[in-house]
Amino acid sequence: MKRSGIALSLMIALINPVFAQSEAGAIFLLIAPGARAGGMGEAQTAVANDAYASYWNPAGLGFLDGRELAMMHVNWLPGLADDLYYEFLAYRKKYPNLGTVGGHLIFLNLGEQIRTSETGDELGTFTSYMTAFSLSYSALISKNQSFGINAKVSYQHLVEIGAGSEKGKGTSTDFGFDIGYMHKEWLSPNLTLGLNLSNLGPKVSFIDPDQADPQPTNLSIGLNYSLINGEFNKLNLVYDVDKLLVSSYPDMDWDGDGYIGGYDEDGNVSPGNDYNSDGKMEIAHTDPIYLALFTSWVNDWFLGGDIDYGSNSPGNGDGVIGGYDWVDADGDGNIDGGKWFDSDSNGVVDPGENEMVQTPGQPNDEGWGSYNEYGIKEVGNSKDRSISDELDRLVHNFGMEYWYGKYFAIRTGFYYDKTGKISNPTFGIGLRFSGYGFDFGYTYGEQGHPLTNTMRFSLNIEY
Repeated sequence: MKRSGIALSLMIALINPVFAQSEAGAIFLLIAPGARAGGMGEAQTAVANDAYASYWNPAGLGFLDGRELAMMHVNWLPGLADDLYYEFLAYRKKYPNLGTVGGHLIFLNLGEQIRTSETGDELGTFTSYMTAFSLSYSALISKNQSFGINAKVSYQHLVEIGAGSEKGKGTSTDFGFDIGYMHKEWLSPNLTLGLNLSNLGPKVSFIDPDQADPQPTNLSIGLNYSLINGEFNKLNLVYDVDKLLVSSYPDMDWDGDGYIGGYDEDGNVSPGNDYNSDGKMEIAHTDPIYLALFTSWVNDWFLGGDIDYGSNSPGNGDGVIGGYDWVDADGDGNIDGGKWFDSDSNGVVDPGENEMVQTPGQPNDEGWGSYNEYGIKEVGNSKDRSISDELDRLVHNFGMEYWYGKYFAIRTGFYYDKTGKISNPTFGIGLRFSGYGFDFGYTYGEQGHPLTNTMRFSLNIEY
């Protein structure tokens, strides 16, 4: 399905560009709502004390009384396009002796895009959008503890019809749920713990069910420490850490025979098939959710074999692990890559010629080359992965909020995702008066980054 690059770029940059976006579907569910959260580095799991709790941690709703309506508007990714916007609407109400019922509605407009044929001819325009509806319930399980749950339905409308030989529509309707827990005065009278496991559900598919992606199941653990809690001055320090519970593997040689696949599910020789002799799938795949809840903690360093690389990343390899040696033709000590060819036919790798020379034989033969034709190490690269690869995938959110009385707040925070190359400071303010609340959040960053200059505006009404 060919279409404008805007939507594709958006799907890469919607959230932190790693968060395994290429590994998960419906990633718009991870976009952070609320200008208050936007000003605090998106750290809210252990705060969650307004209607936005239905998103951040439904357990927070159990501590709230009365009714509240909240809404937010943001021009999303202003550095990428000018017709992308995100809307959020939330509501909550406390029912004595029953608990709190709430929910939220999300709408993401991806703008107008150009439809093209398989040969690149323009066929007109179309619009894309995504939406989700969640229903929340929360109740206290003790004076200081609560639980919450969300049930949600999401709909993604990327394109009305496929292109070329593709059949069906580029739409998807899915369901899932969230589970939240909050414990106030945890270990200390001033400390709150929050946990939220979100987007549990079946895989997301569009035209081809065989290419379905797992939902962006995400675990958030939050701490909220009340540093100052006076009558007129309050200062809270907040920290969240996020872990995407998706296990995704590129083409990997799990059994160490030097080849990707070559067998069927029963371990019978079947050239071109996707399994090894043990019946383990070796082409790119993801674990089902019931396994990913556990394997996602170790899949980037402990699970899997040698990776079959293409020119610069996993995937699009040649199906063989290694097969080339490195000849430092120019003596610079670096692998400059590129398959070696003897340009002057003298049988010698001369300076200036490429530096990878093909090794004759079969994988696992003595002297078999460790590199692919692009100079990337393949033989033994599974041993080069470590626990640090898992730690690098954690997303950290730091926030600080100061309240003067009940009417004015100043906020700041920091959003850090090492693998996604995001390190954005955030700022915000809040005003409260006579049941009405207004919040503004601003994300700062380097010029050219999609999130730079993102401004969020929120309105709350308690009644």
